[in-house]
Amino acid sequence: MLQTTLIFIGGGLGATARHWAGLAVLRQFGPGFPWGTMGVNVLGSLAMGLLIGWLAKRGGSMDFRLFAATGFLGGFTTFSAFSLDFANLWRQGDMTAAFGYAVASVVLSLLAVFAGLFIMRQV
Repeated sequence: MLQTTLIFIGGGLGATARHWAGLAVLRQFGPGFPWGTMGVNVLGSLAMGLLIGWLAKRGGSMDFRLFAATGFLGGFTTFSAFSLDFANLWRQGDMTAAFGYAVASVVLSLLAVFAGLFIMRQV
């Protein structure tokens, strides 16, 4: 139960940070391009790499990893989890699976959002 609570709190904080970052970027650059989303995706991926790299070198509790990686960074951007999955496949030497995962994730996610929009227009 403690681990679920840590993920819950971290996720809420991460989602709030994403919202604030998006608002700050929107105020700075305007609504013409999704700079905020792209920015949090890149920043979240960098943070995930730094965190997991640090944990691999220094160790750390599973509770901290769940709070910071699964919770906070997962709430900040799920793209960071996607990036870590890609990196793990790459590190395992499975380039085909890594690129297949990347292409399939992006293409299927885009198709899914358009499918959802289409379905809701029909109802």
